[in-house]
Formats: sequence, C-alpha cells, structure tokens
Amino acid sequence: MLYAIVFITGGAILALELLASRIMTPYFGVSLFIWTGILSITLVALAGGYWWGGRLAARDGKTRSLGQLTLLYAMMPGAAALAIVVACLLYPFTFLPLARMDLVVGAFAACVILLLVPLATTSAMNPLLVAIRVAGGAAPAGDAGAGRVFFVSTLGSVVGVSVTAFGLIPHFSNFTATLTVAGALATLTLLIAASPPHPLPFRTAVAGLGGVALALSLGLLVCEDAFTEAQWPVRYGGHEWRRETSYHSMFGTVQILKSTPEADGSFRRMYFQDGITQNTVGSDGQSLSMYTWMLDALIRAYRPEAKRALVLGLGAGMVPRLLIARGVDVTVVEIDPASVRAAREIFTLPDEVAVVEQDARTFLQSCTQPYDVVVVDLFAGDGVPEYLVTQNFFDALRRCAGDDGVAILNTFADRQFRRPYAHFLATLRAAMPAMVLYRTNYAGVVHVNSFVVAAARGLPEPLTVSVQEAPESVRQALTDMLAQPRPPDARVLEQSQVITDARNPVSLDMAKGQARHRKGVIDSVPAAFLFN
Repeated sequence: MLYAIVFITGGAILALELLASRIMTPYFGVSLFIWTGILSITLVALAGGYWWGGRLAARDGKTRSLGQLTLLYAMMPGAAALAIVVACLLYPFTFLPLARMDLVVGAFAACVILLLVPLATTSAMNPLLVAIRVAGGAAPAGDAGAGRVFFVSTLGSVVGVSVTAFGLIPHFSNFTATLTVAGALATLTLLIAASPPHPLPFRTAVAGLGGVALALSLGLLVCEDAFTEAQWPVRYGGHEWRRETSYHSMFGTVQILKSTPEADGSFRRMYFQDGITQNTVGSDGQSLSMYTWMLDALIRAYRPEAKRALVLGLGAGMVPRLLIARGVDVTVVEIDPASVRAAREIFTLPDEVAVVEQDARTFLQSCTQPYDVVVVDLFAGDGVPEYLVTQNFFDALRRCAGDDGVAILNTFADRQFRRPYAHFLATLRAAMPAMVLYRTNYAGVVHVNSFVVAAARGLPEPLTVSVQEAPESVRQALTDMLAQPRPPDARVLEQSQVITDARNPVSLDMAKGQARHRKGVIDSVPAAFLFN
C-alpha cells in the first residue's frame, strides 16, 4: 500500500509541473526564462522536500517510532492537496499582477505559489517511506531500500506525466486538471486513515485532514463554472466580452470570446489562445483583423493566378476562406486539433478546405509537388517556435514553394529590439534570397506586424490590388503598407547570424524578444482572458 501511494505521489509531482507550465503560459509566455523558473522551483522544492523528509524521519539523532513515521507519511498528501486548493484560488487573481511587475521574477513567484509546498510535501514522503521500512524491520541491508523507493516514485512520475499530457490536458481545463490531482492526493490520506498499514496515532485527525482536503477539492470542481463565470463580463477594446466556449488539446486552450450584441444585433467573436488574440471576426463571418486581409492582398499582388495554395497555421481559418472563395485549391496544415474544431464549428470553415493535422515542418519535408503560394502563419505563445525559424526549415519551405512559387510570412517585429528579427530575416534570406517587407507603422506601437514575401528567384513586380472588401477599420493601414514595400535593412542584417538546427547562437536574443512581446500583451488584456 505504501509503495502504491509513493507511486501515485511521484506521478502527482510531474503532473503538477506540466500543469504549471500550461497555467502560466497565458500570463508569462513560453520563453526560455519561464521554463528556467519552472524547472528551478521544481528542483528546489524536490531537494527541499527530500532534505525535510530526512530531518522529519529522525528526532534527537534517532529514527522516530513506526507510528510517528506513519502519521507524518499519511499527512503529506493531504497537506499537498490543501496547498493546491489554495493555489487554485490565488492564481487567477495574482498571476497577472506578478507578470505585469516583472515577467522573470513574476514567473519564479508564480512557480512558488503553484509548486513549492505540494512538491516539497510529496517528495518528503520518499525518505519517510525509507524510514518506515527501517523502523518496521523490512529494510534490506545496504541502502535501506532507498533505491527501491525512489525507483517506484520515479516510475510514478513517468506515468503521471503521460496521464496528464494525454488524458487531463486535452480534455479538461487547467483548473479542473489541477484540482483533480489535489483530489487524488487527498484520497491517499483518507486511504491510509481508513486502513493504516501500521499503528497510526491521531487517526481521526488524519482522516479529518484528508476529508477536508477532498471536500475542498471537489467543492471547487463543482463550483468551477460559477467561479469562472463570476469573472465575466469584462471590457476590452471598447466592447464587453464573455467566454462563449473553449477547446482543449495538448497544445493549449483555445478560447472563443463573444462580445455583447450591439443595438443592431451585431457582435464580434475573438479567437484567443495563450494570451494572444489570433483573430477577431464579425457576426457576418468577416474577419476584422488586419493581417487576414494583408495576407490575402499580398497573395493577389504576387500570385494572382494561383491555383494551389498551402497555408501553414489555421487559427480561425479566415485566410483559407478567402482563398477558397476565389476558386483556389487550399491545403491547410495545423498541428492543434483544437484549432481545427474551433474553425469548423464556430467559424464555419468550408468542408472544401483540406486540413492536415500535422507539424508544419514534417509536412514540408514530405512535400512533393510545389505550391503556387505558401502562407506561413505559425505562432505558439509569443512567437514562432525555434525549430520553425532555422535555415533547415526555410530550405524545406523553398522546396515546397518551388522555383516559381512565393512564400508569404506573417510575423511580428520589435521596433526597439531589432536583433531577434534580424536573425530571422538573415536565416530566411539564406534559403530564399529574393525578399521584400511590408510593415505597419502605427504611432507609438513597438510590436508591429511585419509581412515578408520571399522566393527562391526574383520576385515579380506586384500588381496593384483593391482592398475595398476589407473592413473600413483596416483599409487605410492596408493601403499604406501596400504602397511601401521595403527591402530588409542591410545594416541590421550585417549584425545578424543564420540559425540552423545544429547551431542557434541567438536563443537568448529570441527569449528576450518573446518576453518583450508578452509584456506588451499582458499590459492590456483583462485577467479573465488569461484564466483557464
């Protein structure tokens, strides 16, 4: 029984670490700095728990009695469960202020709130179990069974991370998944109290601890909808918003937010993921996001005769909708099944659009027939994942576009911290040397949309295209950008480096750039957008 319990608590440790990364992403992003915080606090908590458990196992230099050790062992899961419940009540209201204060320091503080006590208490059970075996006369010679205890606990961690990644995260909210772990830990304390494997002093108190922890966990689970609903509606961008629905997957949570209808019945829907607005769509099904129409305009300007188009990254599916309406044969590659469901069910993506659920790079590497145009709209968290900005990726992109095709990329540029974007442009140019940029120029805006048109050979002279189909709110920005194509800044490129799979000398620059982008996001969005 005690080994089964340490197996489950080992699973809870890794489950909580994985869930912490999902909970924190909307607030702090997914940069190198954030993962440093998660891993550091996890290791500190585990090290502290092992040390603390060893200290608890002895008193005055002697091993405690078997009953005392069993009491301590029984209390730890219940204490961890209570700490998780408290963390779940705190994080929806504390993480946004922490992120606004400082992303890195705030991420470390957030990890302390989520992980420190639960991980320290559950890891303390390992040395306590070794001491129980010694006190009970069951410890073998040598390591007193420590190797076996940590072996079982580590196997539990393997199972725990698998169950969380493939079971909890794709099907439940972060709040529900975390409280499920708390409920499981509370149940362990109750099991020991119900059938103690050794004499258990204060058995009623132990049962009370487990019962309270389980009741609080289940109570919050039952009240999750009410707890979540209490945070809505919120005002943002001149509109009042509520969460209409959400989709969960291994890649995060897609939220569909809906504005309160205006007097004429019109409303807006927002596709929101990991703290970033991916698209805003009117009640007439028309995209209100500038980038949708700019990508479409660039396709018409550089490849008006396009018959086959490849779109990497689906989002709400607005760009494929525009292409299919003009008779273009469209293939979309999207790794996240939640995005596919949202595009089909909420934004009515036409059945004629073929969607391949696959990693974009894997698809490009197996691409056999070139496309007339390839649209690259790949984002995760605060930017494009590093393996999708290497020369190896862009070489595959060039082959898929062929000698006569063009690639059109939707990206973000930081006007004050230019190095990360310069590295990206230099790497793209190494594979597709013909390149031109179109960029928004909003006054006072630091992070701007930057659209890149690239080809293996020279680019044709772009046609003049109309943007009258676009919403009036974005027409002027589209007109201004289309009128000002610009080459990459040669002086900036001279200071940049090419990124490859084997060598990425600019990871720190990219992490800083992502952190700057996240800071700009969280300074404007309401806390309710980021919860769950």
